[in-house]
Amino acid sequence: MEPPHNDTSKQGPGRRRPWVVGISGASGTPYAASVLRGLLAAGEAVDLIVSRASRLTLLDETGIAFRDAHWRADLREWLARGADGKPSTFPVTEADLADVRHWPAGDLAAGPSSGSYPVKGMLIVPASTACVAGVALGLSKDLLQRVASVTLKERRRLVVTVRETPLNGPTLKHLVTLDEAGAVVLPASPAFYAGATHIQDLVDFVAGRVLDAAEVPHGLYRRWEGELRGGSREKEAEEAPDAR
Repeated sequence: MEPPHNDTSKQGPGRRRPWVVGISGASGTPYAASVLRGLLAAGEAVDLIVSRASRLTLLDETGIAFRDAHWRADLREWLARGADGKPSTFPVTEADLADVRHWPAGDLAAGPSSGSYPVKGMLIVPASTACVAGVALGLSKDLLQRVASVTLKERRRLVVTVRETPLNGPTLKHLVTLDEAGAVVLPASPAFYAGATHIQDLVDFVAGRVLDAAEVPHGLYRRWEGELRGGSREKEAEEAPDAR
């Protein structure tokens, strides 16, 4: 008799290996939405964990109630919304969400809670200071923290997009601990050299840097090329040759 786990149909190069995206209760749900859109646009599979605290933040920032029983419809509505709060800013179809899997934050027996579950890594965006502390101390009080701990022990890529200001001493120590453990500490700090003209541009810059850290290709912001541009995207459009 063959071993019970010798299932070759789920092995090999075609096996699903998602990015786990954890969303904690910090302000900054538009960052998470932009990262998710970027991953899906790049053809990446996603395992999603939305903490209980982040659902309150999402409701406050967007008016969207994220429900376990209706998570796909709620996620679609959320990803379609722009950073300025306008609905239907981005086209999001059911097909776009075909390779997204949702795990309830209280499910500590979920797939990603084990190191044997194949993933590429984890992106926590945004990361609250409570989340940072929990991961740094290895508390694993919910699925999000547990998966972060598993990611570190398996030496996989962990990107922590902390969103808080100012930062106090304990939080700074926790961030150093995460850095020493191999995580990428990536504060939600927008830059302005990319010619931002809209709040979405600032959000997309941070999301783009998160995807850079994960080595996921994207076109969310204009990269620095060593030349001063002296203007915004709108100015570049005005100065561009007429293509008609």
